[in-house]
Amino acid sequence: MTQRILIMGLPGSGKTTLAEALRTELWHAGRTVSWFNADDVRKRFDDWDFSLEGRIRQSRRMRELADQVTADYVISDFVAPVESMRLIFQAHWVIWVDTIDQSRFEDTNQLFVPPVIYDFRVTTQAAESWSQRIVSEMLPSETK
Repeated sequence: MTQRILIMGLPGSGKTTLAEALRTELWHAGRTVSWFNADDVRKRFDDWDFSLEGRIRQSRRMRELADQVTADYVISDFVAPVESMRLIFQAHWVIWVDTIDQSRFEDTNQLFVPPVIYDFRVTTQAAESWSQRIVSEMLPSETK
C-alpha cells in the first residue's frame, strides 16, 4: 500500500524544499517515491482558483493523484490551510512546516488554521536534517 505524506504549511515556509529532501532520503533508504507539488498540479490543470471552494477542489485533486501512485510513498506538498482539506487528503503522515508566522498572501494567512493533529512539526528551515529525522522515525512504523 502506498503511504500518503502531506507536507503542509504557509506559502514560503519551506514545504517544497522539505519535499525534495524527503524524497531523496526515502530513495536512499531504498523506497520508491512519487511527489506532487501544488503549484505544478495547479499549472497542469490550469486551476488558479484560491477561493475556499478552489482550495478544496485542489485537495481532492491531490488525493486523486496520490491514489493513482504505485510507489511506496507519495509526497504531496500543499498549503492545506483548513482541516477539511487535510481530512479530504487522508494522509498516513502529516508534516506541518511551521517555520513562519505569516506568508506574503493575506487571504491565506487569514484562512490558515494550524493543525491540531500531525506527525511531525518542522520548526526550522533545515530540510536535510529534518528529512533524515523524519525518515528514521517513519520507516520503523510503516504499518501505521
